[in-house]
Amino acid sequence: MEATRELLDKGEFHETSVEDVAERAGVSRATVYQHFPSRLDLVDAICDTFSENPDLVALRDTVTLPDPSRALDETIAKTVGFWGSEDTILEQLYGATAIDSAARDLVERQLADRRGEMQRLARHLDEAGRLRSGVSRLEALTQLMVLTSYGTYRELRRQGLSDARAIRHLQATARRLLGR
Repeated sequence: MEATRELLDKGEFHETSVEDVAERAGVSRATVYQHFPSRLDLVDAICDTFSENPDLVALRDTVTLPDPSRALDETIAKTVGFWGSEDTILEQLYGATAIDSAARDLVERQLADRRGEMQRLARHLDEAGRLRSGVSRLEALTQLMVLTSYGTYRELRRQGLSDARAIRHLQATARRLLGR
């Protein structure tokens, strides 16, 4: 898995074979196949490690912090932290979704997980009376999904914002669009 992560970090995984991965890992091709039936299973194994990412772990508890405004700010910070810490791998996986069903499945699972967390946050903001007048839970969810998307993160990075500046920008935008 470490060899796969290195290849993903370098942007070389999609051009490599199982033999290349095995060679980089210092094991035989048969050993790799014994643990991972296909090259895509290697990527899935890497993606499974995302659930151990500290920002992603913290995100689950963050969306229901007692102070809804803090929950909103921390959710954005943890999401950007996750995108930033896994950016080199995610950039390749998101780019491969058109041609790679495993990458597409990962992105869809990630999207569903994030949608669930953002629904919890929208409900929390609504129940605490912290949504701007006229903003429904559905509108709040939609805005949260856009603000916390990987695409939004990448665009802010393309604009030259550091992760810290991106966090501040997204938090201010979220407060302007959603909060009281």
